[in-house]
Amino acid sequence: MSGGLTSVHVSGALLPSDVLSSVLSGSADGLSGSAFHLGAENPREASARVWTHLLGVYRRFRSDLTRLPEDDPAVGLTRERWLTLLLSELGYGRVPLTPAGGLSIDEKQYPVSHLWGATPIHLLGWGVPLDKRTPGVAGAAQRAPHAMVQELLNRTDAYLWAIVSNGRVLRLLRDSTTLTGQAYVEFDLEAMFDGDLFSEFALLFLLCHQSRVEVPDGGQPSDCWLERWRTTAVSQGVRALSLLRDGVQSALETLGTGFLQHPANAGLRDDLASGAIRVDDLHRSLLRTVYRLLFWAVAEDRDALLDPSAAATVRERYRDHFSSARLRHLAVHRHGSAHHDQWDAVTLVMTALNRTGGDPRLGLPGLGGLFGDTAADVLARRRLGNQPLLSVIRSLSVVQPKGQPRRLVDFRHLGAEELGSLYESLLELTPRHDPTRQKFSLESLAGNDRKTTGSYYTPSELVELVLDTALDPVLDDAEKSPDPEQALLALTVCDPAIGSGHFMVAAARRIAQRLATVRTGEIDPTPADAQNAMHDVVAQCVYGVDLNPMAADLAKVSLWLEAMTPGKPLSFLDHHIKVGNSLLGTTPALLHAGIPDSAYAALTGSSYLRWGLGGTRRVAVMR
Repeated sequence: MSGGLTSVHVSGALLPSDVLSSVLSGSADGLSGSAFHLGAENPREASARVWTHLLGVYRRFRSDLTRLPEDDPAVGLTRERWLTLLLSELGYGRVPLTPAGGLSIDEKQYPVSHLWGATPIHLLGWGVPLDKRTPGVAGAAQRAPHAMVQELLNRTDAYLWAIVSNGRVLRLLRDSTTLTGQAYVEFDLEAMFDGDLFSEFALLFLLCHQSRVEVPDGGQPSDCWLERWRTTAVSQGVRALSLLRDGVQSALETLGTGFLQHPANAGLRDDLASGAIRVDDLHRSLLRTVYRLLFWAVAEDRDALLDPSAAATVRERYRDHFSSARLRHLAVHRHGSAHHDQWDAVTLVMTALNRTGGDPRLGLPGLGGLFGDTAADVLARRRLGNQPLLSVIRSLSVVQPKGQPRRLVDFRHLGAEELGSLYESLLELTPRHDPTRQKFSLESLAGNDRKTTGSYYTPSELVELVLDTALDPVLDDAEKSPDPEQALLALTVCDPAIGSGHFMVAAARRIAQRLATVRTGEIDPTPADAQNAMHDVVAQCVYGVDLNPMAADLAKVSLWLEAMTPGKPLSFLDHHIKVGNSLLGTTPALLHAGIPDSAYAALTGSSYLRWGLGGTRRVAVMR
């Protein structure tokens, strides 16, 4: 959703894209004039009135700003001549200051500048960054302002939502204890008002108005409109993910049947009939193809697919004629024909992503990994009609919860956990081929791949518990060494049953956070510093093995998405993630005896420092 907006950015899926869409379209509850305390005035009309006034306020403020020295933090000017006026127009009136020292939680002080009801509001100056400390500036001297306010929200139930702004940008924050990484909605006020982006200001007005965070009499912070919108969207998203699992199954069946029934694929039908290709081989190739389509969409929507150096004309050529977004848009509006030109375009992209050097004409890098040719690709060079292809794309990109309108899948925020749980649920299905009708189907039967390969999803809570006990003590020791940066990068975390990479991604995040802190000397490193650290950790510290080749490829994909280095190939992970049996050499007697007690303790002189135990998983953390 935010991909089509210039000055609005949603980080960490704090508000699902459906919230922004429904608010902008007017379909969300609570958008009446009375809900905004506007009487008979419509909120959109009010936003236009407020916009006209604030344009003048902003221009006068910017003029006043030029009279200050360039290195002046401009806290007083920004608050009095800009932000307090902005908040007043958003319905907050004159926002009360907090007591001396700010807000106190469990005897710890948080120097937040203002508090409106149950909503902390931290206002700083035009020259004060939100993601790093600014010595000498109250509310930014000891901690990065964003991180300080976020910790406040996370440590108490008294406050759920907060606002932090330096006048350049305004961020809407929420308690993120159940989220991974930074999560917020950012409004670039400078771009919004300099660029005359009224439609995007209207979204700010509708999301950040006082009535959106107001707690009803006798209610809790969770009763405010923002939280009600978010809760509804999240619950719908859970249902949508369940529907996406159904969509992936439908896509696999449609894709398999489409290949089998295409007139040009007589060789495929003959190979199945003769036994040269097994139904299981076809199933694995279909899984690989569907996950290529999913990863293509995720990487593209995260702006991580194209070569960063690609020219604007090259990007435009890719976007207009070969992109996943174009194909998804076409699938929503067209049924498709018996021609195969759309599949030819998809094949061109997939081939480019596998080729060394990619395809500079489209700005595509050579990623390899999941896109590489293997013996499992029994569908290579087969034909597929437009009609089944577009049906597959619809199944993957559109869901329709019961009694609700169709929703587009939010690929931008589809993470490693979701991709992994989708994949592992598909292992419960057994493939079937009807040679009479040339139809491919999936059934839930005993003896499926999930049971025979021991593939079971590890819940996030258990992952965090294992990391608390197995990884954190090792990280603590590394930070105490004479060269903590090198000590952290010298750590090795190996998951001998890596699956789709859920556990390894979580481990890499923890190491990267410590590494970024050590490098910057800041308690709260900036997102850019954390991202650079994540790339180095993924490149140097994490290893894994899995019996299933597809799982190993998905683990690489998950780690690549976390490292988020646009244009960098997946092949840099090839020597870290291997296909193999980590139980090789384990005798029946050893299996019968179980895990010895000594495995739970550090061994003097051993490189194995900790063993984390989660279900059937063992992860070794090594130096």
